[in-house]
Amino acid sequence: MSLRPILARAAATRATLRTWQSGVSQRRNVSTLLDYSTGLAPQTIEFQSLAREFANKELAPRMSALDAGKGDLPKDVMRKAADLGFGAIYCKEEYGGTGLSRLDASVIFEALATGDVSTTAYLTVHNMCTWVIDTFGTPEQRAKYLPRLVSMQSFASYCLTEPSSGSDSAALLTTATPSSDGSTFTISGTKAFISGAGQSDIYLVMARTSGEKGSPKGISCFIVEKGTDGLEFGKREEKMGWNGQPTRMVMFDGVKVRKQDMVGEEGKGFRIAMKALDGGRINIASCSLGGAQAAMEATVNYTQSREQFSKSLSSFESVRHNIADSTTALHASRLLVRHAATMLDQQPNSPLSSGFCAMAKLEATERCWKVCDDMLQLHGGYGYLKEYRVEQWVRDTRVNRILEGANGVMRMIVGRGVYGA
Repeated sequence: MSLRPILARAAATRATLRTWQSGVSQRRNVSTLLDYSTGLAPQTIEFQSLAREFANKELAPRMSALDAGKGDLPKDVMRKAADLGFGAIYCKEEYGGTGLSRLDASVIFEALATGDVSTTAYLTVHNMCTWVIDTFGTPEQRAKYLPRLVSMQSFASYCLTEPSSGSDSAALLTTATPSSDGSTFTISGTKAFISGAGQSDIYLVMARTSGEKGSPKGISCFIVEKGTDGLEFGKREEKMGWNGQPTRMVMFDGVKVRKQDMVGEEGKGFRIAMKALDGGRINIASCSLGGAQAAMEATVNYTQSREQFSKSLSSFESVRHNIADSTTALHASRLLVRHAATMLDQQPNSPLSSGFCAMAKLEATERCWKVCDDMLQLHGGYGYLKEYRVEQWVRDTRVNRILEGANGVMRMIVGRGVYGA
């Protein structure tokens, strides 16, 4: 089964919806207030169900091993995900994209992240890169790269952040110097904290072709393929979480690319980067939702089975209050993320949409990390053991408050949206 047969149907039948609803409590053994399909259209519920089944079968069983291995991308699993349509969820169908909405993508990424936040997070980066080429690339670039990316025969990484410019993206120092006839560019510089680096095949690189440091003008976007002379990778970073994917520095030592490798117009790369990050913020917030959802499901089950003072933990009022607060925080975050995704679908070029994306990323990543931490606390000492995966959800959701724009920057964007400047 994949997304495509679902798309072929105009709408899900009532029987399908009843089957889904009746199976929720059996599959997750949690209250209906934790049912994250509430309010979704029947077809979107089917997408969510497919993603959750994949997460349960392919991602969750490998989550701990990938964390302990701290090595390679699980490319075999990624390609299985691509077979279901998860390699290019919101890309056009011309070259095999699934053609879904940002809201659908958010729902899918949340469901996948219940199985493994780290692997799903890389999948969101790949989807973002694929979307950039699909949206801003030339017909030749789309024909060359999209079939490989959609199928995940090739993997993509997004190269914006640098050692000296994280939140201040416009201050990047990587340069792309044009040749005398303008037919080629020579890229020099270093990118940092790049997900998939060293194992990805295609790198979207933001580099300055003109203008002054700190100016958003004069930044251009390039496609660089692995194996290009001068493209080098640093050591795999040792991280607190997100160990299911490698993170490295990417060095460009006189890397030569053709004019045809530029994505979009020269000097307009910063706009491309920011538009990509609007969607990226929804995606990473969705990963936080999935991690918190999984942590809550596990904790509800744990507190029902664990006994203290001759009764289950779930019978204690303090435990129920904690679960109530966490359920409320999770649901409120989910509504904000889905609203931002809908705004991006309806008004993709509006500054208002960017503001809501920042708001959703800020709130969901903060709240969901706190939910995971609270769920660890309810596990007591067992929560600190790797045998109980709640400690990994705490570690894997923590970085979401930093990447795709640190939450301090999200507050700046939201504040600017309120005051209009």
